[in-house]
Amino acid sequence: MIKDFILPDIGEGIVECELVEWLVKEGDIITEDQAVADVSTDKALVQIPSMYDGKVTKLYYKEGDIAKVHAPLFAIELIEAGAAESGASPNTTSSDSTSTAPAKAAAIAPAQNNPTSASIAAVDDSADREFVRNTSRALTTPAVRRLARENSVDLANVPATGKNGRVLKEDMLNFLAGASSASTSSASATAGRPVAADRVEPIKGVKAVMARAMQESVSTIPHFTYMDEIDITDLVNLRLQLKAKYPDVKITMMPLFMKALSLAITEFPVLNSRLNSDCTELTYLSAHNIGMAVDSKVGLLVPNVKNVQNLSILELAQEISALTDSARSGRVSPETLKGGSITISNVGAIGGTAATPIINKPEVAIVALGKMQELPRFNAKGEVEARKIMTVSWSGDHRVIDGGTIARFCNRWKEFLEDPASMLMAMR
Repeated sequence: MIKDFILPDIGEGIVECELVEWLVKEGDIITEDQAVADVSTDKALVQIPSMYDGKVTKLYYKEGDIAKVHAPLFAIELIEAGAAESGASPNTTSSDSTSTAPAKAAAIAPAQNNPTSASIAAVDDSADREFVRNTSRALTTPAVRRLARENSVDLANVPATGKNGRVLKEDMLNFLAGASSASTSSASATAGRPVAADRVEPIKGVKAVMARAMQESVSTIPHFTYMDEIDITDLVNLRLQLKAKYPDVKITMMPLFMKALSLAITEFPVLNSRLNSDCTELTYLSAHNIGMAVDSKVGLLVPNVKNVQNLSILELAQEISALTDSARSGRVSPETLKGGSITISNVGAIGGTAATPIINKPEVAIVALGKMQELPRFNAKGEVEARKIMTVSWSGDHRVIDGGTIARFCNRWKEFLEDPASMLMAMR
């Protein structure tokens, strides 16, 4: 029996998604719970598993198409009860009418979960097979991968300038224009080469959501920015001690920043509040759900750690590590993106010392962390010594927070970070 697989609900309010990559092809035998496709929603990259055992007979979308929720995604010829064990074809029922147990996965031909293997299996010619293998393994975005397919370009041949060997859009355009990023910068070396035509690309998925959210934030919230610098020398030393004591836990600076922020919020709860639409009520949130902006492969994501006020630094480190790994791959749970109360943006991990961050509405404040610099500073004896300094940039909602409040709040947060012992003493 042939049955349509209906694309299920994959997030609250999501009605469509982009089909990023098929992990199977027509004719493949697949098993229940096997991943069949990667789709990109407004929130994250989601993997769709099969609910049946059977053979894929038709894929209703091509990679890059927009698939509709509650519409057929692919067709599958179901393996009838006992068919796999008896060696019958998938549409042939077993001669034993009393057999009702589903066919065992072990009796089904092995399915290819790996998208590279699935792509290679669809190609007969050895040269084409090598092309697909190299293209599938290249580190890049779905948009660049689609551009490569449209122009029959092997991504393995495109000089990559992105982080960790990522092929950027500029790399692909330069390659198509006959002027790769690896070529000499001399004008004579590039003279006479064709210039790439302008290319229009729709803004969709996570990037579209971010664009709309940022536009609404700056157009409805009166922002103001407050900056200060923090000496985190002692905090860095504490982190090194914790790292040595707990080698199995990935302890970064973020758990310390986040815990100190939660302690400061306890004394200044207005930073963890929410204003209603007509500015008549202010809700003080009991949960410190602190978000952290992550530069993921599908765009900017802001997952949040729930109830930071109840977590130890060790528990925070484990939560942050898991969330960061999920966010960077684009596979975060929609639940982790909801309910944030205040946000930390660690732009210093990439570069830069200061910023003017945009508030993640409906929150009322956000802080951007600059990069840590080793700078000369005077100590208590008037002597110059090297200290580890970080600039922080706060943006506040001026309808709720005034300059004095955010200054006093930042000073308290700063005390916890510059004197980690005071932070440990304030923890319950």
